[in-house]
Amino acid sequence: MTSTEFGQIAEQYQRLVYTVCYQLVQDAATAEDLSQDTFLSAWLHRDECPAHQYKPWLARIASNKAKDHLKSAYHRRVAAQDDETLALFPAEAQKYQPEDITVSNDEVNAVRQTILNLKEPYAKVSRMYFLEQKSVDEIAAALGRPLKTVHTQLYRAKIMLKAEIAERGS
Repeated sequence: MTSTEFGQIAEQYQRLVYTVCYQLVQDAATAEDLSQDTFLSAWLHRDECPAHQYKPWLARIASNKAKDHLKSAYHRRVAAQDDETLALFPAEAQKYQPEDITVSNDEVNAVRQTILNLKEPYAKVSRMYFLEQKSVDEIAAALGRPLKTVHTQLYRAKIMLKAEIAERGS
């Protein structure tokens, strides 16, 4: 497919691609960005398109781009509430004051000590994960344990930590 042919196809199906993206993300600017990503991806993989099947091919690429965006960490980010939003929910705004959320050094040290006091094999895995901020893959490699074992140990350690911290708080 030549660049001229691709340009004609892009012009013909640009509204379709935008509509598919917009229907999934419900944001005009994001839909425009995803439309551009769709056509870039289509251009890079233009040789993989079945002959004269441009419409379903582009619609599939567009829907996959939009779905990937919705699953991405960027999309799931937590936006800070502005004053307007807080004004709509005054009880919620007063429920959590900054001084309530702030964790003191004593509390941090208590949690750190709780992690260090866990019994093995949970102590080593928890220390590496929570205190040294190593990934599960790094921990598994360092300890010579299967990945699933490390996941299970972290899961159980989190339960133990939660129970210990809850007990300390009451």
